[in-house]
Amino acid sequence: MTTFLQRPAAPRAAATPEAEPAEESSGLADSNTSRLSGLLLALAALCAVVLLSLAVGAKAIPPVEVFRGLAGSGSPENLVILNELRVPRTIVGLMVGLALAVGGALIQALTRNPLADPGILGVNAGAAFAVVIAVAVFGLTSIQDYIWFAFGGAIITTVAVYVIGSRGRGGVTPVRLTLAGVALGAVLGGISNGITLLNPAAFDRMRFWGAGSLNNRTLEMALTIAPFIVVGLIMAFFCARALNALSLGDDMSRALGANINRTRTVVIIAVTLLCGAATAAAGPIGFIGLMIPHIARWIVGPDQRWIILYSLAMGPILLLVSDVAGRVVIPPGELQVGVITAFIGAPVLIWLVRRSKVSGL
Repeated sequence: MTTFLQRPAAPRAAATPEAEPAEESSGLADSNTSRLSGLLLALAALCAVVLLSLAVGAKAIPPVEVFRGLAGSGSPENLVILNELRVPRTIVGLMVGLALAVGGALIQALTRNPLADPGILGVNAGAAFAVVIAVAVFGLTSIQDYIWFAFGGAIITTVAVYVIGSRGRGGVTPVRLTLAGVALGAVLGGISNGITLLNPAAFDRMRFWGAGSLNNRTLEMALTIAPFIVVGLIMAFFCARALNALSLGDDMSRALGANINRTRTVVIIAVTLLCGAATAAAGPIGFIGLMIPHIARWIVGPDQRWIILYSLAMGPILLLVSDVAGRVVIPPGELQVGVITAFIGAPVLIWLVRRSKVSGL
């Protein structure tokens, strides 16, 4: 009887539905704040690496002298080293690093394959093969001339890998795309090596470029590739939200209203612009597009908008650090930056392959 006489407890449900959205909104804001803080730290690290790239080399320049040289004062020797050698090299390294990292992030999102990058999918090999043809067959030596060959080789290889990977029952899969890219890249790389070995003049021009190098780069090179990289980055940010939907699968993407064919087309064009320009300027540098998107994904999660932003900042860090390491590892000579990134990237690739659930994002 006392049960019916007891006063009912104050309702708790009235506050709960209102509190949950507030908690979720607060959690989302905290997450975005931490991501933004991490991005600012990455940009600060990038500034430090840029200073390191300007200061370290066959002749070390103190940071104070670097700032004086950039301001137009300082010793004539330091001015020559900075303005004619290290500033152009660093600027090209910045552009190539961010282009390869963002291109790798786009390819991994498109294929839903964490092992994908411009090198493994054959994009760099296709661009390099086209440049070899331009140099060996047509005698082109200026980046303004052979950059169009690099773009053509990159887009043809990308389309060919996607077509080969989508053949057969079941359609396109991450494993098929990876196998098709590795196979096609190996074939094109072998043909490129054969052409350069049979053509001494082409071999002399291509031996350092083929290993991936930032040495002897000029501001004219940076100005040539800059428009293509800028357009590629704009397209990458344009399709970032659609790539988030695409990661859920084609059926779910269509249910969410994403235009799958348009997204894939935009991504392929963006990857072609980014990787074609980077390869034309610095040669086929591998593993940047493999490692950096993974690091970004570990930090910020699966949101492609943040992954692209972090790749934009961290790609140049890895490339410039590798370039600086190549300058000091065997003095007075230097190792090409493509060799250093391969030393770093090969163990990372082996570790990724050995991880469970590595076939999808």
